[in-house]
Amino acid sequence: MGNGDKLKEECGVFGVYSFDTPVKTQIYYGLQALQHRGQESAGIAVFNGSTINCIKDKGLASDVFNKENLKILEGKVGIGHVRYSTTGSNKVLNAQPFVANFKDINIALAHNGNLINAGELRNMLENDGRILNTTSDSEIILHLIAKNYYLGLINSLKETMRKIKGSYALTILINNKLIGIRDVNGIRPLCIGKKENAYYLSSESCALDIIGAEFLRDLEPGEIVLIDNNGLKSFKLETDQIKMPCIFEYIYFARPDSIIDGISVYAARFEMGRKLAGEAYVDADLIVPVPDSGIPAARGYSVASNIPMGEGLIKNRYIGRTFIYPDQKERETGVRIKLNVLKQLVNGKRIVLIDDSIVRGTTMRRLVDMLREGGAKEVHVRISSPPVKYSCYFGIDTPTKKELVGAFMSIDEICQYIGADSLNFLSVEGLKQSVGLDYACTGCFDGKYPMYVPKEGSKYLFEKK
Repeated sequence: MGNGDKLKEECGVFGVYSFDTPVKTQIYYGLQALQHRGQESAGIAVFNGSTINCIKDKGLASDVFNKENLKILEGKVGIGHVRYSTTGSNKVLNAQPFVANFKDINIALAHNGNLINAGELRNMLENDGRILNTTSDSEIILHLIAKNYYLGLINSLKETMRKIKGSYALTILINNKLIGIRDVNGIRPLCIGKKENAYYLSSESCALDIIGAEFLRDLEPGEIVLIDNNGLKSFKLETDQIKMPCIFEYIYFARPDSIIDGISVYAARFEMGRKLAGEAYVDADLIVPVPDSGIPAARGYSVASNIPMGEGLIKNRYIGRTFIYPDQKERETGVRIKLNVLKQLVNGKRIVLIDDSIVRGTTMRRLVDMLREGGAKEVHVRISSPPVKYSCYFGIDTPTKKELVGAFMSIDEICQYIGADSLNFLSVEGLKQSVGLDYACTGCFDGKYPMYVPKEGSKYLFEKK
């Protein structure tokens, strides 16, 4: 969808430990399967037996890597990362994985998430005389592991986990060991796979499917997984924290063919549509999903309401993002380039337009206008999530609160702003029931976060203005 009405992706991490074969190609394909999680930069780091080689740059995985530079990445254990910048600006120096050497140890780290105490930790490290080369909170984690390494590997990781607050799914290389860590609330997803003589770590199970690996399980919140020549070992940081995965993974971020914490993303989105039909039924002739984000929920709404679903909006899949256009008028043209109305289908009909979220409202307003211009008699908008009212502090790049239309407008006011005949959102309770989670991070909807978040100052502590 147009960037004006979508939250921006976070990051994706991937790791492979093989007992007998090179891993670079599998990491590359894993990153391609996770490309939806970040399109600003991509990187791969591989341990070759004596040192870690790393290639990373701005752009998609297919832009960054080719047959020639992949030849450099020889080795049987490695990690990869696709990035959308949350903390830190979009510069090559912030691309991951981060690689460092200390004593006789080679270390590389890839991080999905966001630390809410990054500023405090950065000051502590700099007061200790440590020099940080980037504006990313992920580099802080690297320094903390090194700082605590005298405690031994696992204890250094546990001590680091005690210090950092926020969300993190980590893949780490320490010499010939592959490590995966999931934050104590399980906010960000991370799973384990296996194929023949190799183990895999991935942000989502869909990447395991692509390379033909068997999904074993998700990491538990606060779990450390260590993979080396002795196989896979698990360690747990004891904590009284409650598991609260990010519910937006199920609404929008994860691929629909992924399974996270035992829950099918597609089935959850389908159920959101069914619930939405129960909460906000409207008599209409045709359900039109916003492609591709609204399709699973639209199918669920259609099944529950017995209203047929049709492709009233046709997507052009060969263009870039609409946010590159400098002013609002040109951005609206960008929406037209990306989506066009199938007039023969919508003309004279009462339409239910379904999408998974409204952020700023500008794109939805344009889509409603386009359907009316295409001859729609009525346009009723249904959203398969609650209104986004608060910023995310855990790795999703939400706009500031003043840009979130749900933060300063009532539903009736949003309805008037987008020009719809009616507007309804799925309730927070309906959303939790659809996903099947009693506990989840719903902070962007209700301001209830898994932990206290400092809301003063910049939302991302190192973000450059």
